[in-house]
Amino acid sequence: MTSTDMLQIISESGQVHEDNDPGLEPDFLISMYESMMATRLLDERMINLQRQGRIGFYVPSTGEEAAQVGSALALEGDDWVYPSYRAPGLFMMRGAKIEHLVANCFGNDADLCKGRQMPVHYAFSDLNIVSISSPIGTHIVQATGTGMAMQLKGKKNLVAVMFGDGGTSSNDFHSGLNLAGVTKAPVLFLCSNNQWAISVPIEKQTASKTIAAKGAAYGMPGVRVDGNDVLAVYRACTDAADRARAGDGPTLIEMMTYRRGPHSSSDDPTRYRGNQADEWLNRDPILRFRKYLELGDLWSEALENELIERRKEEMNTAIKIAEAAEQPSLETLFTDVLAKVPPHLRDQYEQLVETEGTGHEPDPDAAFPL
Repeated sequence: MTSTDMLQIISESGQVHEDNDPGLEPDFLISMYESMMATRLLDERMINLQRQGRIGFYVPSTGEEAAQVGSALALEGDDWVYPSYRAPGLFMMRGAKIEHLVANCFGNDADLCKGRQMPVHYAFSDLNIVSISSPIGTHIVQATGTGMAMQLKGKKNLVAVMFGDGGTSSNDFHSGLNLAGVTKAPVLFLCSNNQWAISVPIEKQTASKTIAAKGAAYGMPGVRVDGNDVLAVYRACTDAADRARAGDGPTLIEMMTYRRGPHSSSDDPTRYRGNQADEWLNRDPILRFRKYLELGDLWSEALENELIERRKEEMNTAIKIAEAAEQPSLETLFTDVLAKVPPHLRDQYEQLVETEGTGHEPDPDAAFPL
């Protein structure tokens, strides 16, 4: 395939040519679908919570579930991930608990980051998922550095870094890919081309015919895949992972998809793109994969209803836990940074406790800045 061809396995009708079907086990396929549905249901619920004023901010990923789940399944447990903030499906596939994803949006004591990060900016060190960065593209260079470290240590694990089409306009995209190409670092550069960098369409971001074509300039393969086809994403990422583990270097993968919702809960996409999202409804990755499963007698309406109820109950429980949690104590200002708190910081903490107590109440008049 060239960088302008697009790999597709499942058509929009859910059908697959026998020669293209990867022949995955039914349980594996069902796990894929359940993870995609869990991602969609989480998005819907969290946006509702934000509109109700119960959380301050959220970044939805409706329409991009296949790109997240398909890429995550190509990775192994000891691989490292530098994610974008629009990838909850990837986190759950790596083992992130739903209650931790929900708690992060409340930013209280149940949040692993103890409210220090923005909402939807997760970090799971035990899952080799590096903290999300708000500045666009900065994590691309960091991922390359981690890949080079894997080489120096003689390890066979790799690094996956996910970013949007807007991220390819950053200086760090050039620096990261250039260095990875030179050193043959084992990095998967995963671009979710959802057509919009907030309000800037892809045609105003680059003159290249495709983003995948940019790989050639850095000495690495550029692969273009239907990002709404979970099997195609899985195959492309698995092939790239095999290359990286064999010492053949990085791959740039452009996953063609669409951001159906707003850039964030603070965005109104109708102001800049009209009804374009309607054109992508028939390309919905979940609808397409459901048709594929139904054609193979692997899914039914009864299973669908059971899945939805089960996942909703899990979210209800997670939300109750998060809403009942207290605000982070003042002590958390001094923890999780240094392995051992030095005496001068301990003294500052003790002085703070004397004047403020061990905790603080949230300001009811405070507004989220975005």
